Amino acid sequence: MIEIRNLTKVFTTSGRRHVVFENLNLTVPANTSVALLGRNGAGKSTLLQILAGTMDATSGEIITDSTISWPVGFAGSFHPELTGAQNTKFVARTYGIDTDEMRKFVEDFADLGQHFYLPLRTYSSGMKGRLAFGTSMAVKFDYYLVDESTAAGDKSFRDKAEAVFLDRMSTSGSFVVSHSMRQIKALCNVALVLEDGEITVFDDVEEAIATHEANMERAGEERRKKVLPGTGN
Repeated sequence: MIEIRNLTKVFTTSGRRHVVFENLNLTVPANTSVALLGRNGAGKSTLLQILAGTMDATSGEIITDSTISWPVGFAGSFHPELTGAQNTKFVARTYGIDTDEMRKFVEDFADLGQHFYLPLRTYSSGMKGRLAFGTSMAVKFDYYLVDESTAAGDKSFRDKAEAVFLDRMSTSGSFVVSHSMRQIKALCNVALVLEDGEITVFDDVEEAIATHEANMERAGEERRKKVLPGTGN
C-alpha cells in the first residue's frame, strides 16, 4: 500500500510561485494501477519523480513499505562505457538480485545479440530502449512507474514487452502516464486528473477520461481564441 498525505509541489521561478499540485491525499492499495491524466505541464511527470524519489515534494509525505520502480524504460543511469551486460549486473547488485539470473533474463528479453557485450555508447536509441525495458522488467516491484510508452522497438518486440508488462501487472500496481486511452483503460482502475494546480481523484476511469478530454478541448478552444481574438472561431 502507498499512502500519500498532503502532498504539495511548488516551483518558484524568478520570484513567481507556481503550484503544481497542493494537498494531495490518496491511499493506493496493493495491485492497484493509477492513471495520471492532464495536459502537458500539468505535473504528471513531476508526481512520478516524487514517487520515484528523484525529486522532493515541497511538503507532505509518501508513506509505504512497498517497493516502487524507477520509471519503466529509463536508461539515464546506465554508464556509456559499460557493456549492456555490465550495466545489467550493476543494477542487479544495487537491488540485491542474483546477477547471473538477471543478466540471462535481460539478454534473452532484449535480444541484442553480441551488442549486449559491447559498450552502451555503441548502441542506437532503440537498442538502449530495449535494454532499459528489459532491465525494468527483470526487477519485480510492488508498483511500477510508467511514463508514456512502455517499450521501444519494432511491433514484435512491443508485443513481447506488453505481454511481460501485463504479466507483472497481475501481481503489482502501477502509476501510468500515457496519451493512449486504450492503454489507460487496459491497465488502470483509479485515475487522477491534474488541471490548473488541482488533482481530482476518480474511481471511475471512464469518467476521468471524459473529464480529461473535456479539459483538453477547452484548452484547445482557449488557444484558438488567442490566435483569432474576437472572431468567435
